Amino acid sequence: MTSATLDILAMGDALVDVIATCEPDFLERFALPKGAMQLLGESETLALYDAMGTARETSGGSAANSMAGAAAMGASVAFLGQVADDQLGTIFTHDMRALGVRFDTAPLQNGPPTGRCLILVTPDGERTMNTCPGAAHCLPPQAVDEAQVRSASILYLEGYLFGPELPRQAMFKAIDIAHAADRTVAFTLSESVCLPGRKEPLQQLIAGGGIDLIFANESEALQLAGATDLDSAIDRLSAQVKTLVFTRGPAGALAYEDGQKTEVPAIQVAQVVDTTGAGDLFAAGFLAARCKGHPIDRQLLTGGIAAAEIISHFGARPVADLAELVKL
Repeated sequence: MTSATLDILAMGDALVDVIATCEPDFLERFALPKGAMQLLGESETLALYDAMGTARETSGGSAANSMAGAAAMGASVAFLGQVADDQLGTIFTHDMRALGVRFDTAPLQNGPPTGRCLILVTPDGERTMNTCPGAAHCLPPQAVDEAQVRSASILYLEGYLFGPELPRQAMFKAIDIAHAADRTVAFTLSESVCLPGRKEPLQQLIAGGGIDLIFANESEALQLAGATDLDSAIDRLSAQVKTLVFTRGPAGALAYEDGQKTEVPAIQVAQVVDTTGAGDLFAAGFLAARCKGHPIDRQLLTGGIAAAEIISHFGARPVADLAELVKL
């Protein structure tokens, strides 16, 4: 096996987040389930955008956020995702490269626009995400660079991108390349990947040994495993996946690896401002510490520190000096 030159290569939705605050009755008026994520069509997206208050725009997407965080903690990272040849695509590309994330995917020509995620944050800090994926779900298998996949210690896959068939095939191609090069394949779940029609092919991938490490919150883990409690989910999934990592909000996080369960408490913050990106940054911290060779408890702790930083302000990209906070 050749030495890796990248710590992490991620595949995920290339989106621009549009974030605004709102009161709970605004969510009710648009029939938006609080704290959840739903996909919107172009007309629905435009109607919601017109009704939102003053918003701020920043590059987003789950795995893209993770790579931004990992880069800030000193990891060498790259991102594979699809934008369009438009203004939002230019913004996304600039932001990723400015943060030290390698991003070389050619923009889509003559197709859907760059994806957007309209994020509404209520006074309790809970975020409700409304995504119009656009070009993000047009990522083709031919966009996967075999040499780049082989160069990364960890291939990190985002559940949101696993749903549509075209990027799913791109993920399958990348998984085959990574495993042939004896690399680790990590997968972060999302509520959407647990939906009927999406969960079944993911379960088949897991059963076939396609995933080495899973990130999930407690709800996602129970849905994927078809379990009613976390211990049962661990029993079912650990037979097929080497490393399980579960975030539990105020209850902290736990990992199950090599037959051992490791738990850490949540990092306390003075005020939860916006939970957007908490799971993304947790994964960033965990993977960055893992690539630096730290033990599993330090990996969990680093993820918790990064998540605590992100929920203390608006937006899913770090504001504080993460490298100084985590001291890897």
